[in-house]
Amino acid sequence: MSNSVLTRLSYADIGEFYAAGFWRDDTIYAEVDKHARRAPDKTGMRDRFRRVSYRELVQAANRLAGDLHANGLKSGDRVAVWLPSRIETAIALLACSRNGYVCCPSLHRDHTSGDIVDLLKRMRASALIAEAGYGADAHRHSVFDRIGDLETLRHVYRLEPLTEANSKDAYFAGVAQSAGADEMPLRTDPNTIVYLAFTSGTTGVPKGVMHSDNTLLANARAMSDDWDLKENTVLYSLSPLSHNLGLGALVMTLSSGGEFVVHDLPRSASLIDRILEVDATFIIGVPTHAIDLLSELRARKLKRLGSVKGFRISGAAVPPVVAAGLLDHGVIPQSGYGMTEAGSHHYTRPNDEPTRMIETSGRACAGYEVKIWSSVNMNVELPPGQVGEIGGRGASLMLGYFDDQEATETSFNQRGWFMTGDLGRVDEHGYLQITGRKKDVIIRGGHNIYPARIESPAMRHDAVAGAAVISVPDERLGEKACLAIVLRQGRDISADEMLLHLDESGLSRFDMPEYFLRLEKLPLTPNGKVLKRELTEAIRRGEIKPEPIRFRPGLKDELARNRSDAAK
Repeated sequence: MSNSVLTRLSYADIGEFYAAGFWRDDTIYAEVDKHARRAPDKTGMRDRFRRVSYRELVQAANRLAGDLHANGLKSGDRVAVWLPSRIETAIALLACSRNGYVCCPSLHRDHTSGDIVDLLKRMRASALIAEAGYGADAHRHSVFDRIGDLETLRHVYRLEPLTEANSKDAYFAGVAQSAGADEMPLRTDPNTIVYLAFTSGTTGVPKGVMHSDNTLLANARAMSDDWDLKENTVLYSLSPLSHNLGLGALVMTLSSGGEFVVHDLPRSASLIDRILEVDATFIIGVPTHAIDLLSELRARKLKRLGSVKGFRISGAAVPPVVAAGLLDHGVIPQSGYGMTEAGSHHYTRPNDEPTRMIETSGRACAGYEVKIWSSVNMNVELPPGQVGEIGGRGASLMLGYFDDQEATETSFNQRGWFMTGDLGRVDEHGYLQITGRKKDVIIRGGHNIYPARIESPAMRHDAVAGAAVISVPDERLGEKACLAIVLRQGRDISADEMLLHLDESGLSRFDMPEYFLRLEKLPLTPNGKVLKRELTEAIRRGEIKPEPIRFRPGLKDELARNRSDAAK
């Protein structure tokens, strides 16, 4: 055991989890290599244009690993991956698992190039794999133009957007088997860091979650066993590989010898047609995905969804009408709860009663346990049925936050339980019910929006005296962001002018508010904090009504034309 960064890993954990069988001696690469030897031509992964066998996956991973080695990377170095969901992400993860590098694929499409540069600096990345023209501000900036002064960066792989024309090219075209690659040391320790995922708290300040092969595989094996997701599984992930839900599904599928299907359809394409074409048997997504899928099923008057038997729904509670709709079409919903720090550790089982699927987030998987702790004193355990903060521990729990000793220490109580910041209760049978969250995060269709990222630039506008971002319920997406502002005396700003200001301040278009409120004052606590719950309740009661707004490209020119027309 030799980690090059500080972790919470201990010999006690290793002994306990190995003795129980939750941790084993194989890395993710070793698991996939086993399948490549047993069934080399079996499809391991596919996207809209390409299918790749297990043998081809391992061969491509070996080539990339050799090239990274030739470029001077050593064990523990970070490899950043900024890509839409495509097969190259899996190849990068396998190459890192093979050589002992740390793969960081949690760079999202809603990041700006500036966000990416900041994260590259934070992780001190040694290599970057990125796609040209990708990201929230690709219409203004290219990340490749902004990384020249990153001293730690040894090599950059620039991938072109995937098209039918270039889909026949080799994976990482131009990367040949490097000289001496056969002599590369093969990493065999599954307890060193292999995966770094940046997540955020209520402030939106990134925290790097560190996982080993064993922490990822412990959760993968448990869910694979509980839902019988083995060699015959064709898993269709609606969650992108940059998100932990999608990445965890990838690890589970490939380590079990199944087939993983990337969701990369154009907007106009039929999701049902794609699911039927690939003969998917299990789906991973969020409630919004399930709602859209049911809408298409009903519109086409289809009673079944091909071979699909289950649908893992994460990110928010499963609406009863959605669970009932899936069951009506022969699909068992898997209601669950998890997080980047601990994986998808809670879920319902296929034989659970429908009420359990609708009303709870299931039970903890093998190797993980949850208890409820007082939200006032996190060291006081509460009995079953009482609401408090959810704390967890087990084989799939992270090994700490990268370069953040304070965050690591303060996330655990005195008895070593990881405190999630979420509120819930556990019944006498071990089923978890989420009742709320302490974290000030808006989850829009599975995408996290951090209010501070909107409030900070809004407050920088000279017409704004105060700003607060709150959640507005949405039937399809769960919730949307509403920006409430208080104007300075004698000043005014329209909703479109505010959206333009936020865009020019660097806010991702995926984080833009979709409702706007002008208020005379914000409700405050005695110490000056905004009482957002009062605003939310006032909206619910109909006392204030937010204005729907929408950011669109070309807004600056549109406003200029409007001013010109008004002046005539």
